[in-house]
Amino acid sequence: MDLEYGKHGDTSKKDSWKTLFLLAYQSLGVVYGDLSTSPLYVYKSTFADDIQHSDTNEEIYGVLSFVFWTITLIPLFKYVFVVLRADDNGEGGTFALYSLICRHAKVSLIPNRQVADEALSTYKLEHPPEKKNSSRVKMYLEKQKVLRTALLILVLLGTCMVIGDGLLTPAISVFSAVSGLELSMSADHHQYAVIPITCFVLGCLFALQHYGTHRVGFLFAPVVLTWLLCISGLGLYNIMHWNPHVYQALSPYYMFKFLKKTRKGGWMSLGGILLCITGSEAMFADLGHFSYAAIQIAFTFLVYPALILAYMGQAAYLSQHHHTSYEISFYVSVPENVRWPVLIIAILASVVGSQAIISGTFSIINQSQSLGCFPRVKVIHTSEKIHGQIYIPEINWMLMILCIAVTVGFRDTKHMGNASGLAVMTVMLVTTCLTSMVIILCWHKPPIVALCFLFFFGSVELLYFSASLTKFREGAWLPILLALFLMTIMFVWHYATNKKYEYDLHNKVSLEWLLALGPSLGIARVPGIGLVFTDLTSGIPANFSRFVTNLPAFHRVLVFVCVKSVPVPHVPLAERYLVGRVGPAAHRSYRCIVRYGYRDVHQDVDSFEAELVEKLADFIHYDWYQTARHTSSCMDEEACGSNNDESSECRFAVIGTTMAYEMEETVEVASVSAGLSTVESVNDVIEMGVAERRRVRFAIDDESETDEVERDVHVQLQEEVEDLLAAQQAGTAFILGHSHVRAKQGSSLLRRLAINFGYNFLRRNCRGPDVALKVPPVSLLEVGMVYVV
Repeated sequence: MDLEYGKHGDTSKKDSWKTLFLLAYQSLGVVYGDLSTSPLYVYKSTFADDIQHSDTNEEIYGVLSFVFWTITLIPLFKYVFVVLRADDNGEGGTFALYSLICRHAKVSLIPNRQVADEALSTYKLEHPPEKKNSSRVKMYLEKQKVLRTALLILVLLGTCMVIGDGLLTPAISVFSAVSGLELSMSADHHQYAVIPITCFVLGCLFALQHYGTHRVGFLFAPVVLTWLLCISGLGLYNIMHWNPHVYQALSPYYMFKFLKKTRKGGWMSLGGILLCITGSEAMFADLGHFSYAAIQIAFTFLVYPALILAYMGQAAYLSQHHHTSYEISFYVSVPENVRWPVLIIAILASVVGSQAIISGTFSIINQSQSLGCFPRVKVIHTSEKIHGQIYIPEINWMLMILCIAVTVGFRDTKHMGNASGLAVMTVMLVTTCLTSMVIILCWHKPPIVALCFLFFFGSVELLYFSASLTKFREGAWLPILLALFLMTIMFVWHYATNKKYEYDLHNKVSLEWLLALGPSLGIARVPGIGLVFTDLTSGIPANFSRFVTNLPAFHRVLVFVCVKSVPVPHVPLAERYLVGRVGPAAHRSYRCIVRYGYRDVHQDVDSFEAELVEKLADFIHYDWYQTARHTSSCMDEEACGSNNDESSECRFAVIGTTMAYEMEETVEVASVSAGLSTVESVNDVIEMGVAERRRVRFAIDDESETDEVERDVHVQLQEEVEDLLAAQQAGTAFILGHSHVRAKQGSSLLRRLAINFGYNFLRRNCRGPDVALKVPPVSLLEVGMVYVV
């Protein structure tokens, strides 16, 4: 299914409305599976220990009032009306907010940032009048490295809690759905049936992940739609049959009455009530698959009313049936003659909701890996047509083992709910903090607006968060422990990666050293293409100098390749390759910077190698055409030649299509600083591949050039292209650094543990760069490097 065609503006009004409703329908299966299954366990978790259902019904009415206003304030007001507007080129989620902030303020700790990246078509910046106060906040944030580090830790915390939610949501959803069997079995039998059946369903769910969701994805929306209609129908039946006046409990008065009577127990029970908004974050995280209007329509007109009716119906039934806390569950309010069909639909809906959160976990780990915040893992794209559907085998099996362990270890909804609630509320607090920063830095609103947003929604979420923390010994310890473990891994990896980049930056070799290499020094040029992979965007990496020192030869065509991520979700194919020369044309050395967004699919090595040679050939044509134009328009040939040599290392072209535009800019070092002591700049960027700019053909203009210049340029162009094709026929070698990182003498104990043991352990046990790039072993040359950081 094409999830992007709802964004085209040339369709008729009727077709656009039809498309919008179709997207809203499709979003039910992807976005709302987790949120729609929350009625299965909210009341049971709330009345587990802290409060009891009494004959006065004050407790059940108070809980219903809390549920109603929580769903109204958080998912409806906060997410639908505010947070969904803070999208990053249509993408949502924690990293989308972070990349949006990084583009509007220099707060990123991600290395090798270039000014050329700001010319990307997806690197759009809104420019309303910037308020004086917002610019002060921006300047203060940019100057304080502690605040930039704290921002990254906040983002990593939210990411870790999303991963924890991916572990806990399948367990509590499937367990709550299967627990409906307890009403159809004796107590002696159901305790031996619910756990094995739950583990079996979870095992099947994770075992089928490698097939991808596109094979059964068409069933997701009908299942969730059927479930929503089912719970709303049951809610209406219970309201009409048991207590038509239950709507009165929606008044906020019942919340205060509830807290006045229950006091501390009522406050602690908020840890169960907050489960009614689990899955709300999915509305924002999955924004890239749909449109803002589609998600807004689906929630406002279908999901929200269905959930409110479901909770009101359960409250109406329980107000006339005063059971013990053990018997309070979703299924007691289901009429006996439809209990089995509802049980089957509930299990299917819980599986769909679990699938959505598992896919979201894969996606956010892939984003973390792209931005250098997670060790390299194997990413498999399960669909060639639908972008973003991925499968990570190692993460999948770890999630399955931990999910089954949680089910077997906790064995009840209370402990699972306490753990899930803390993870969910932490993610929401992180989103609230980041959105308040977006309001100031990106939307340029007065800081008082952001503070009002932060105070209002943050206070509500802190209330629930504090209630969750009181459940630390009753299950809430699990997401905290998991987050500490994952954050340690992610921060150590990110820190060591940045230190390696700084080491490379400070130990790079000058261009003059490369140009001086030749037969006089015993250096030979061998046939073929040498692809030297590096994180640097300028200069000669130290691993190449080490390579030439130990093996005095390098390839006839030399390409320094930098594969980097930029803080945008997607980089268009026409703007992905940034190509330039390293030295004069006769040296046959080039630099290619390959830019990916944090949600882009990385190419395999075969297509990458072929496409790289094609882009180099296009660049050679373009560069000689520019040289011919420059030479013909310049009266002093010596001055022209010196100017060309001077800018040979800082002139790049974005190779995409046969359209181009030129952009001249001189960049100060401070303007591209990413928190490093030394940075790289691009003085002259020639962008190619944007359709709205003036067109330039890859050909020599016969009318504007003399025959002599044309003949000379044509001969040199043909020679260079022939050398490139001959080198391609001779074979390609991939030169990668095989690094060992060691903390320098005098480092603190914590730093030595993080670098010498933590990072090196992760490096040895995760996928190497050669495996990640799928480099054939016969073409691989590894250069050993010891980094002392």
